[in-house]
Amino acid sequence: MALNGFARNFRPLDILTEEQVEAIHRGSLEILWVTGVRMEHERALKLLEQNGCKVDYGELRVRIPSALVEDCLRRTPSSFPALARDAQNSLMLGGNVLYFAPAPGRQTVDLDTWEPRIATRKEYYDSVTVLDALSTLHFLTTYTPYFGFEGVPPCMAMLESLAARMRNSSKFLVAGHSNDSEIFAIQMAQALGIEIMGTCTAAPPLTFYQDAIESAFRVVQAGLPVRVVGAPVMGGSAPATLAGGIVSNNAEVMAALVLAQLICPGTRVLVLDFAMPMNMNTGAPAFGDIAVCLHIAAFNQIFRRYGVPTYNADGYPGSKRPDYQCGYEKAFRALITGLSGGSSRPLHGAVYGELSHHPVQAILDDDLAGMVGRFMEGITVNDETLAIDLIEQVGPIPGHFLNREHTRKWWKHEQFVPRSADRLTYPEWINTGKKSCLDYARQRMEEILATHKPTPLTPGQEQDVERILEEARKYYEKRGMISQDEMAEYRDTMKSPGYPYE
Repeated sequence: MALNGFARNFRPLDILTEEQVEAIHRGSLEILWVTGVRMEHERALKLLEQNGCKVDYGELRVRIPSALVEDCLRRTPSSFPALARDAQNSLMLGGNVLYFAPAPGRQTVDLDTWEPRIATRKEYYDSVTVLDALSTLHFLTTYTPYFGFEGVPPCMAMLESLAARMRNSSKFLVAGHSNDSEIFAIQMAQALGIEIMGTCTAAPPLTFYQDAIESAFRVVQAGLPVRVVGAPVMGGSAPATLAGGIVSNNAEVMAALVLAQLICPGTRVLVLDFAMPMNMNTGAPAFGDIAVCLHIAAFNQIFRRYGVPTYNADGYPGSKRPDYQCGYEKAFRALITGLSGGSSRPLHGAVYGELSHHPVQAILDDDLAGMVGRFMEGITVNDETLAIDLIEQVGPIPGHFLNREHTRKWWKHEQFVPRSADRLTYPEWINTGKKSCLDYARQRMEEILATHKPTPLTPGQEQDVERILEEARKYYEKRGMISQDEMAEYRDTMKSPGYPYE
């Protein structure tokens, strides 16, 4: 399995009828043409107008004809390579293969109190090391693992995060956009001779701000793949009904997809589904709601029809610790993604929403991802696996299969053996200290940090990354986004003998 991803060897789950898929498709096209979307970007509006769209420059509203949408869907690759720093870690997104990514959080958590706090620089880099070591984790997303660390001004958090992932992982990387950060992210990727995936994020309902569209132009014109994101909360920024939420979300991501294809036909696009219902008791997203699974299944079915690779971004539980609730909420989403033909999804490390992440949780999720991957492989049926001759040889009791070569050959393939699960009998469990899966995951984290050595950057690459980070610091300082006090504190963090790793 490893970094080849998990291939689905059976027909995908179809939750909608063909008539329902068509109704959602037509509804999405109607929204794009009749209602339109708001794009706060004059260059984008002009480009869309030149390609047959109706543009109201006063309202910054663009209405996209159905024929153009369907043409751009056809232009979008149905699968595409995502090239990592280590070629062995490169991906082929699309088709019947599922890839897993980490699910980032704003902060780490204390494993004794379960209260969140800002991560240290060392904790940040150690967490990336753990993610790099996990074989069921195939690429690293933006803001992974945390939304920054101690001493880093907010405007530099995204770039410091990307630098940490470049230094401590050779897997494929995704970059976000914030305050022009994509300018420097692209420069770092070019300096290392690698590809990253950029981002264009909608602001539901039906709105794209200046920075998101500018990011799309920069990323696509650099020849890089882009992920297009709609993140509605059903009942808040999208209709409360699943069907209505799907229509609204589709319209948003398809509008961004159209723009990407008009900037450069054939651009590699990954469409994101990050929809959740609102918790009507609190107003916050209901992260673990089963409606998320229904939305995922429908989204994947629709975009399989379009032939566009997908990313089911809602890999976040509502629990605050690695407990029963955390497990079932994550497992449902991950399995539904695999069954319904999703191309990729975040999973590893999220503790609560997008607010907390921990490497111990990522290690537990490594087992969960492996179980999903094994299920997707399905059942091998041939003369050898049917084992009819063997069954006849063994016969009834006292015959058994334990001492047979067939058993030695096949059991490891047929079973998935988790690394952190408690699989002991009661006597074994009592005699070995009554350890839980959390205890085993903590132990495995210590082993990884003691033994796993990420492929380092070359000295020249390290100099380039640090040079570009310094250019970004000066850029934001000049724009007044880093105060003198913040910069002084920031500089102090760079004086550590272990910089940049601690």
